[in-house]
Amino acid sequence: MIHNWKKNISFPLLVAALCMIAFISIALSISDNQIHRFDDTLIGWIQGLESPGMTQFMHLFTWIGSEMPVVFITIIAMIVLYVCLRHKRELLFLACVLAGSTLLNALLKLVFQRARPTINRIIEVSGYSFPSGHSMAAFSLYGGLAFLIWKHVPTVTGRVLMIVASAVFILTIGISRIYLGVHYPSDIVGGYFLSGCWLSTCIWFYRRHLERMSQLQSRRLA
Repeated sequence: MIHNWKKNISFPLLVAALCMIAFISIALSISDNQIHRFDDTLIGWIQGLESPGMTQFMHLFTWIGSEMPVVFITIIAMIVLYVCLRHKRELLFLACVLAGSTLLNALLKLVFQRARPTINRIIEVSGYSFPSGHSMAAFSLYGGLAFLIWKHVPTVTGRVLMIVASAVFILTIGISRIYLGVHYPSDIVGGYFLSGCWLSTCIWFYRRHLERMSQLQSRRLA
């Protein structure tokens, strides 16, 4: 039982470490201007899909990943967690994931100060480019919600559909930023890896906290 506990607790830390290594690799490649071929290839492919209908579709998803919808979805999720399910720990977990992701994004944008793309920009956005705030917010929000909802979904099919839906939202929001010309692909991928690192770290602390609470309760009942 102790072996299984250590395995379950340590796995999020392994994921966090791998995501951090991947993020650092991307950041170093950007600093050394070694990632242009990757960015140019994906930009050419994604923006080659441009059409009026596709532009409207991408506008919708970039709006879904923007500040107000993310705040609205977060508030609704927190109300459900607190009022309906009485899950105070889950509410705190989600708040920490989103707040930490936002702070990391703001800090690292100031550190790297990467300018946004200037070619074929469909919308105008100010601020620095790396890492993408939209991709980080989407990964943190939908990834965090998927983690919390997972244990409440009774069937394997339901869990698979939930993971697929979360992945579609995360990926499409990221792609919309490339399509609209306001981010490089490396901004998006870097944001995913950084949020993956942060989310996994939060999951590790959350699970460790639950385990400690369970141990304390067992001692009281003994």
